[in-house]
Amino acid sequence: MSETAAVVRASRPNFLLLAPLCAGLGVALAWQQGQPPALLDTILVLTGAVLAHAAVNLLNEYEDFASGLDLITRRTPFSGGSGALPESPSAATRVLIAAFGALALVIAIGVYFLALRGVPMLVLGAAGVALVLTYTRWITRSPLICLLAPGLGFGPVMILGSLVALDARLDTAAVTVSLISLLLVSELLLINQIPDADADCKVGRRHLVITLGKSAAARLVGFLLLASYGVLAAGLVAGWLPAWSSLGLAPLPAALWISLRLPTALSSPQRLNTVLGINVAVLLATMALLICGLSL
Repeated sequence: MSETAAVVRASRPNFLLLAPLCAGLGVALAWQQGQPPALLDTILVLTGAVLAHAAVNLLNEYEDFASGLDLITRRTPFSGGSGALPESPSAATRVLIAAFGALALVIAIGVYFLALRGVPMLVLGAAGVALVLTYTRWITRSPLICLLAPGLGFGPVMILGSLVALDARLDTAAVTVSLISLLLVSELLLINQIPDADADCKVGRRHLVITLGKSAAARLVGFLLLASYGVLAAGLVAGWLPAWSSLGLAPLPAALWISLRLPTALSSPQRLNTVLGINVAVLLATMALLICGLSL
């Protein structure tokens, strides 16, 4: 495998759909407010989201290779890293350069919006950059922060940041959607940590799967997943979200299945991989349907 191919693989391109969906929720909220954002600003918001996600993936891949985690983890399609650097160790420096290059582009986009929108953009942008830089080396050592940081990054920071960038209002709908994304993304990272727990512990990580145990973590996954639909339902009942947002409830039966099935799948890698795969599909479908509902 060439070094360029290793860099692309280390960015985890098959997972980068999450970022434009989260930023897309911000764009949809802006449209729902009746203020269609400028096309250039929309493109920059979506591009910045993808670059930020790629940057954190690349830094995570580099740090996991440097710490030796990549050499002892059991990879699945949804966890354990891409395996690019163990197969092509010489690409490590290029992966690190690509990570900081992507982050530099994110900062450049942020500076553009800072000039347009002022201090609110600085606060949210700085928070996003801090999460990218600190996630692998420091945040993964603190169980509660490790649980919340991904959700905060892809929820309030990305969605509210998109709204500020697009000169839209931060209203109750925005807060509700941000909370839904926070719960979904934190749940996604938590469930994907289950197969990695033993290897993560050996290199000093301390996330909730390690500190609580896999069974308790599996129950927490179910709580977070179902709570996201509870927030969506509450937003609909309270009138904070438009009625068409109820489309986001369509994957709820599959979410219930995940919550019930996960604790019984912990002892079987094959069954666990099935649950992990369905969980990704449920999360992406929920966000996509919510975007559709907000846009109608």
